[in-house]
Amino acid sequence: MKNLLKTFSDDKTAGKLMLLPAVLGTFIFIVIPVIFSFYLSFCDWDLLSKIRFVGLSNYSKLFLDSSFGLILKNTFVFAVSTALISIILPLILASILNNKIRGTEFFKTAYFLPFITPMIVAALVWEWIFDPGNGLLNFVLRTHINWLYDTDTAMIALIIVSSWKLIGYNMLIFLSGFSGINQDVYEAAKIDGASQLQTFFEITIPLLSPTILFVLIITTISSFQVFDLIYLMTQGGPMESTNVLVYWVYKNAFEYFNVGAASAGAYILFLIVLLLTALQWFTRKKWVFNE
Repeated sequence: MKNLLKTFSDDKTAGKLMLLPAVLGTFIFIVIPVIFSFYLSFCDWDLLSKIRFVGLSNYSKLFLDSSFGLILKNTFVFAVSTALISIILPLILASILNNKIRGTEFFKTAYFLPFITPMIVAALVWEWIFDPGNGLLNFVLRTHINWLYDTDTAMIALIIVSSWKLIGYNMLIFLSGFSGINQDVYEAAKIDGASQLQTFFEITIPLLSPTILFVLIITTISSFQVFDLIYLMTQGGPMESTNVLVYWVYKNAFEYFNVGAASAGAYILFLIVLLLTALQWFTRKKWVFNE
């Protein structure tokens, strides 16, 4: 008994025991499902019948399916648009708030609130704003646009909501990046007669580029993984105009029980995100300061 207590009192053993639940949880709930889903992407399975290996059939069918091409297009349009808006606007807002304008703390809180607002609450509010009959947006613009029910405007509406959710979070990250910039650089630029626009593009952007890279990567990844917004507001409609890859995977797996195709779609998404992240990472030396 004493030897057992002595063993448990050892620092290394105690540390391993404390890590064991986390390691087991990661292995059971992440590693095994990832490996199994990769295997399922080469199989035909409806959750009830026997798993049947079909090789690359799932992948070939997806790439030959025109409807899947539309899904990919929607995914890229949504992700790229959201990423661009959710980087440019927060950067501008952070630059303004960094000048210590009156009410800075209030604006920080106001812009960050959407990020911590539950998506279901945000979806309900924005559905009312976009309502074609009694919506606030149509009332303000004096229009009668069917924002969420028109194939031309539904994706635009979703991009607006998604960007609105991310702006505050990204703005705070940029503000933390601003705090790491030596203010003497700005003083020197002011003495040299540089305009605010020159200072922003020639000093702020280069010195803030490591933060911009971080925000670009995390925003791109999160935009490609959107699901709850689509599920709550449009369910992929109208006429598949807002259907994106993650929602398509969900529908195929849990509504159509086409698990093999859904797994293949999930790994296509993984490959897309991996390639885009790698592209951003390996090209950083060309535009990120101090790289």
